[in-house]
Amino acid sequence: MDATAVKNPAHCWEVSWKVNHTPMEPWHEKIIQIFESKVKLNSDESAALVHRWDNQLQLKRNDFLIEKGQVESSLFFVIEGSLRIYYPHGDEEICVGFAYDNNLICAYPSFILQQPSAYYIQALSSVKTIAVQRHDFYNLFDRYSKIERAWRMLEEEALLGKIERETEMLTFTSEERYARLLQRSPHIFQLIPRKYIASYLRMSPETLSRLKPG
Repeated sequence: MDATAVKNPAHCWEVSWKVNHTPMEPWHEKIIQIFESKVKLNSDESAALVHRWDNQLQLKRNDFLIEKGQVESSLFFVIEGSLRIYYPHGDEEICVGFAYDNNLICAYPSFILQQPSAYYIQALSSVKTIAVQRHDFYNLFDRYSKIERAWRMLEEEALLGKIERETEMLTFTSEERYARLLQRSPHIFQLIPRKYIASYLRMSPETLSRLKPG
């Protein structure tokens, strides 16, 4: 008996995948591409990465992926559709982010700290997602250092983006904030209703309409 196969259950996942010739879905490949944008993975690492993404969830428009007070237990990949992340503040719903096709999304502070979320994540259209449980995802890090390193680099990239956005909110004019978003993510204007983009840019819908032709 091969003792390695017994001691390493992750190896069993990979062998099963290959022996059964289970075809990869397009979203499998997209998830792998996200991680490989940071670190090149071999075939075993790629198979292990997507193996436990097995919880499919479909949302209708206005359904919630997570609500304030819930504890985030999954990391989601958006197969299709768009969502907004917003923070309730008095009578306002302040948009702090969006997700759409081929994005990863979760209530990140709650996911990391396992504390109740302060945010809502709401579908802006029909949404199809696939999810991995937090404990299954973190278990990969003990077995595959390159997956852990890729995730850390993705987290670092997200942190740098957050710092950049906070700087823009504090120091840029409305026109400059709009121009930077248009330069960085022009597709958002085709996917997200204007009132939510205006909230994200911390301006009124009227100001956004004045800045945005048509």
